[in-house]
Amino acid sequence: MLICLLLICTLLSASGIAQERRVITVADPTIFYHEHTYYLYGTADNEAQKGFKVYISKDKKSWKDGGTVLKKEDVFGTSGFWAPQIFKYQDKFYLAYVADERIAIAESDGPKGPFTQKVKKAIDAPVRIIDPFIFFDSGKIYLYHVRLDKGNRIYVTEMNSDLLSIKEETSTECIHASENWENTSGASWTVTEGPSVLKRGNVYYMFYSANDFRNPDYAVGYATSDSPYGPWVKYKGNPILSKLQTNENGSGHGDFFEDEKGKFNYVFHTHESNNKPNGKRRTAIILMKFLEGKHKTEKLYTYKGTFRFLTQQ
Repeated sequence: MLICLLLICTLLSASGIAQERRVITVADPTIFYHEHTYYLYGTADNEAQKGFKVYISKDKKSWKDGGTVLKKEDVFGTSGFWAPQIFKYQDKFYLAYVADERIAIAESDGPKGPFTQKVKKAIDAPVRIIDPFIFFDSGKIYLYHVRLDKGNRIYVTEMNSDLLSIKEETSTECIHASENWENTSGASWTVTEGPSVLKRGNVYYMFYSANDFRNPDYAVGYATSDSPYGPWVKYKGNPILSKLQTNENGSGHGDFFEDEKGKFNYVFHTHESNNKPNGKRRTAIILMKFLEGKHKTEKLYTYKGTFRFLTQQ
């Protein structure tokens, strides 16, 4: 009897630990650091038809569910709420997102929301567009995004200062699949997506993912340019993040951020299982570092041993 009780207690204890440390399952993640707090957003299977939620942490290790930050009743869109990006502009917080394969931007007074739109509308574009990344540079605002036109192709367009419209005449293609690692299945509809951009010195760096997200070879590469419009030169050592670094299939589509120590982090997703892709994904993080390269361009190094999944209490 005593042995049985001890066994039951052990199992219950293990179950409790598992529940306390559940792996977060959002795709296309982004982390926004503000006032000593990390805010994690992404595409959630159970929320993708309803909006977005947030996870909150003080140390990047222990995350708590912060509840819903955007409800579809308050903004443009009926379903397919994907790939959010959070940024601050003129004392307001903004959430750029995808719904109905269009891009919209909602605003809030804080990173915990609620994010709403005064006028429920998407940004007008000539084709379906997804995966927004807003980038500020030299007084201009750029919308990096993916156009669903002869494949998933990454474009950049200058935005108007109201964040409600784009200058379509400035639209320029940046990246499309042209290398073997970017289309390992030989698909006719090729995929490059999930752009995020930063500037170091006078060099622009674009992170992007390639292959269909269900492909085990889904991975991250980067390209550099002297201009926000390009031309973009792909790093010869791509991909810099893939299943080779993580031992997890489908490692890709994320965003970078600097933590409180100034370290460069990349948050991304992997497949839920290496055995059978089911569309579900897990959220992970890894450290990267810029190393001296040739001329003025630095190259990125991925610290394989720092890979870990994000868990919630």
